[in-house]
Amino acid sequence: MSLNDYFRSMATIYGDFEVTLDSKGRFMIPAGLKKQYSEAEGNCFIANRGFEKCVTIYTEKEWEKVVSKISKLNEFNMKARKFKRMFLNGATRIEADAAGRLLVPKGLMAYADISIETKDIILVGQMDKVEIWPAANYGKKMEDDFEEYDTLGEELLGGEFTNPITES
Repeated sequence: MSLNDYFRSMATIYGDFEVTLDSKGRFMIPAGLKKQYSEAEGNCFIANRGFEKCVTIYTEKEWEKVVSKISKLNEFNMKARKFKRMFLNGATRIEADAAGRLLVPKGLMAYADISIETKDIILVGQMDKVEIWPAANYGKKMEDDFEEYDTLGEELLGGEFTNPITES
């Protein structure tokens, strides 16, 4: 496989997309998001509980990678069993309908405080998955998280400064 084929085969999803739920809990997949999925990804997805009370949607291909990691957890470790049970609880295969809509499963909507009454949700590309947030919750979450943005960047990506001009 060439490097170009490798990168084309990866789902790399970016951007925030504001959408509205209909009365049945469905939303249209925005064109900007559709363009980021390759034809090979298909119309089937796995919806699951995300961390921090959102819904996470994976392509089937990306979900297989996640399940592969989880399957390697030690069954004899109580924390591993608990995490596996909690993480996989509610995972649901969903498929885009002929109109290009996805239905958010009711149990996952309740978990993430998404309601048909509030209607407005945000789809957030996270490279290998999409998070679904109630619009109001996402705004607050981002506001709170940005207070730590500089510190997180330094802790996770920072290191010693290297000046390329003086390095030989």
